[in-house]
Amino acid sequence: MSQAESITRIHEILALQARRQPDAICLYEEGGGTLTYGQLWRRVQDTADWLRAQGVQPGHRVMMVGENCAAMIAALFGCGLAGAWPVGVNARLSAREVDNIRQHAQPELLLYTTGVSSAAAAHAVAAGAAGADESVWGPGIQAARAASPTHAETGVLADQVATVIYTSGTTGAPKGVMVPHRGLVHFARVSAASRRLTPQDIGYAALPMSHIFGIATVLMATLYAGASLVLRSRFDADDVFKALAHPGVSILQGVPTMFSRMMAAAPPRAELRAPALRYIYTGGAALDPTQKRDAERYFGMPMHHGYGITEYAGSMFITNIDAPRDDCSSGHAVDGVEMRIGNPDAAPTPGERGDILIRGPGVMLGYYRNPEQTALALLPGGWLNTGDIGYVDASGALFIAGRSKDLIIRSGFNVYPIEVESVINAFPGVRLSAVVGRDTADHNEEVIAFVEAMPGATVDTNLLMLHLRAQLAPYKRPARIIPIESIPTTVSGKILKQPLKERLA
Repeated sequence: MSQAESITRIHEILALQARRQPDAICLYEEGGGTLTYGQLWRRVQDTADWLRAQGVQPGHRVMMVGENCAAMIAALFGCGLAGAWPVGVNARLSAREVDNIRQHAQPELLLYTTGVSSAAAAHAVAAGAAGADESVWGPGIQAARAASPTHAETGVLADQVATVIYTSGTTGAPKGVMVPHRGLVHFARVSAASRRLTPQDIGYAALPMSHIFGIATVLMATLYAGASLVLRSRFDADDVFKALAHPGVSILQGVPTMFSRMMAAAPPRAELRAPALRYIYTGGAALDPTQKRDAERYFGMPMHHGYGITEYAGSMFITNIDAPRDDCSSGHAVDGVEMRIGNPDAAPTPGERGDILIRGPGVMLGYYRNPEQTALALLPGGWLNTGDIGYVDASGALFIAGRSKDLIIRSGFNVYPIEVESVINAFPGVRLSAVVGRDTADHNEEVIAFVEAMPGATVDTNLLMLHLRAQLAPYKRPARIIPIESIPTTVSGKILKQPLKERLA
């Protein structure tokens, strides 16, 4: 068995590369600095020691409210080394959303990446956080302890959870996906192989490290191959083109909206400087054929695509690097993944649509402290009900036909209408609201809210929009609020959203 094959926990991947190539660049940081594999591993070890000194025990949750930086990565791996569960939270969430996750996750310690994020700094002020040890973290990290001692998980899952990633869930309450070490380690190998990554490759990393796409596909696969990352706290299209030219990004990945913004800011084709670029990939949302065509023409290479969800540690389907597709399929199942459509006991019938069921090493361990939702998602036999609807063609390639439960995907992030509706419905004068998604010209989805007022009342949509700005992350906020006399419902009172969508056509 090789050293790589004996790895069972995600921090061991970094440790292996630090032994193999300690002086190789791992991260190109914002501001022009670099961090080698050896330096990052030493920082991870120091982070684990610091966490233990703060009283963090195996099974404790450590919540990192932040945006991409070396400290965010050090916290992820340092928690693993200390046996704690890292809970990465995008700092751009509203104070209400961050607090909901905090209350549910019950972290022993909270960390804020104040040096790279004004949003994280605002959350840190609200939490009364203080500066953390700069000899360990470097500048720009603040920490706060839990108001009262928290319990450490000691059950069968305690040693299996690599990270907890929160998604708002169809109930509007946050759901913490327990992502397994086993799945991330397995997918790191699969993803690196799918792109034939080598230590000479450089990837662009603006996808949040609090998102499964950023952790699994961007970070873990890169480290598994011993490659490098250009690490950015936020996506900026102009910066992408600078990075393509120098240091010479070879791997470019992002959600479709990122590619739309790139194309809008792109220099003329004749002025493109991307000497090392060899692979472009999009995931996190459906791929639009026009966007695929435009990106392929501009960059002069195939745009690859895949299908993944938070509840699986990495992509479950990826298009083949040796057989680029001229359609918008998500490709074929990766090594270790089994898929069924609707029925777990029968192989998929080409063309037949149904619920996508998945089995494999990346299936989540469950939703943290939520056995009811876990039971709905994890089916007998180890199958995961993805909640998405799809079909396969004769070759077994997967096509996503739709999303169940009215899920909206905005800039690669899941927006569950009921969460937005619950905030709107709490506003004075609102009787009922219905939130739907509408496709936009840049291959994204925007959130549209229909609002029905109480009898005799009038809802000031401008004030309502200001209210939502304080209560919701930017990607969840409605682009438009439409007053409506009466929201259509069934006899039983269930909202009918299709007529509302048709009004937007």
